[in-house]
Amino acid sequence: MYFAIISQDIENSLPLRKTARPAHLKRLEILRDENRLLIAGPFPNLDGEGFTGSLVVADFDTFQDAKTWADADPYVSAGVYESVMIKPYKKVLP
Repeated sequence: MYFAIISQDIENSLPLRKTARPAHLKRLEILRDENRLLIAGPFPNLDGEGFTGSLVVADFDTFQDAKTWADADPYVSAGVYESVMIKPYKKVLP
């Protein structure tokens, strides 16, 4: 089942993001290589400087598996995210 992992950044998160980005991307690449990643990316600020959060939609067996994966995100341990919400997701189009 797909789950959407919607994360909200702390204010001025860019320096923390830059530090944790390589490890964050490596985990996403693993999901991609396992054909479990539907989409992933950040929400940019309207002014083009920095980000307000992130979205990952990926296939996990259970909600708990998605939560465990999200909790281990390097952005979490680096303090980038203020909050993380996980919801089941149903792909309709395309």
